[in-house]
Amino acid sequence: MHADYACSEGCGFRASLLDIVYRCPRCGSLLEVAHDLEALRATPASEWKRRFEGRFGAARIPDASGVWGKREWAYPQLPVEDIVSLGEGRVPLKALPRMASALGLGALDLMECGVSPTGSFKDWGMTVLVSAVKHLRSRGVPVRAVACASTGDTSAALAAYCAAAGIPAVVFLPRDKVSLAQLVQPIANGARVLSLDTDFDGCMRLVQAVTADTGLYLANSMNSLRIEGQKMIAVELCQDLGWEPPDWVVIPGGNLGNASALGRGFELMLSLGLITRRPRIAVAQAQRANPFARAFRGGFREWVPMQAEHTLASAIQIGNPVSFRRAVRMLQAFEGVVEEATESELANAAARADREGTFACPQTGVALAAVEKLVARGVIARDARVAVISTAHGLKFADFKVGYHRSALADVASAYANPPVNLPAELDAVKAALADLSGP
Repeated sequence: MHADYACSEGCGFRASLLDIVYRCPRCGSLLEVAHDLEALRATPASEWKRRFEGRFGAARIPDASGVWGKREWAYPQLPVEDIVSLGEGRVPLKALPRMASALGLGALDLMECGVSPTGSFKDWGMTVLVSAVKHLRSRGVPVRAVACASTGDTSAALAAYCAAAGIPAVVFLPRDKVSLAQLVQPIANGARVLSLDTDFDGCMRLVQAVTADTGLYLANSMNSLRIEGQKMIAVELCQDLGWEPPDWVVIPGGNLGNASALGRGFELMLSLGLITRRPRIAVAQAQRANPFARAFRGGFREWVPMQAEHTLASAIQIGNPVSFRRAVRMLQAFEGVVEEATESELANAAARADREGTFACPQTGVALAAVEKLVARGVIARDARVAVISTAHGLKFADFKVGYHRSALADVASAYANPPVNLPAELDAVKAALADLSGP
């Protein structure tokens, strides 16, 4: 089995995965990893399912990884000794039955991708990219360091995987626009952290310019190796559901690489016969950083980047997503829609899900709010089975959670605020505070 780079627009350009190239030199489009589908089809769908399920309970890498346990679909020719894994994937699929019942849905599941080594879905793609860099360096290719622009989660994943591999990492962060927890992660893992007086889009422009030097390898999602790991989110979701996809999958959208990856995962399973139909896909954006939603409302006839405004969903505060064209193709193939959420909507949706035992990040709140709005408008049918991709762990956004329950977030009416009850240390006061608790 073998894979190569190919132009995502189909102009015919091909290149080896050992080449350092991110865009098609003929037409300037992003690349994609092209797999030998005929070779993959030589293995029956039933055997792929048996193989993946047999590996799923493994204790050791590579099979213990939710990505490398499906390595034939990621980077098939990569030597096992070059795999850099922290045990990513195999995340919980948590049911939200009370929220599903309130909305009239057949099912509402939250795929908790933040229950991962660095606390976000970025780990799924970074394991493939950093493994590829390790392989390049083992072959003598002079890659000095790996670099990325980030709103927080990409930098954490890159720093951790590079630390595991012994490869220098450089991250470009927008100053004062990421949470403290996100800032400290790459610092702790030894990355060179550049805190720049700009936004994510400004960081992205600079990192693309810097990585024109092939000695610095680009780790953002315009690098199609990232997409190959992230597409396994779709595969694992279907595996969790007995290889029966939900009616809808809803995913937060910022730079749009993850939305593109989701579509690639479903398409590959369809091509190989593991599933028999496509789910519909909804991309959710914060209203203050919604270029994809604006383009969708215009039928994608025009693409106009925007200056993203401050949003609590800081990880998707992006005004010029690099994977726009890939995401448009995915959305059209999956009868997709784009929805947006206000600050109050995203914060309250996250808090509502927390009441069922999760700890939702603000980006996941955007997706959950989108579900509520799409059901209310009749776009998602009342009896539909819906899966929401939770992209990060809420512990990365502790200030967001604290501010919500203190009712201190600007532009947010905290409908589910649950502040602590301050009492004197007296038994009667404690009993009075507990008097309204009801039994089972």
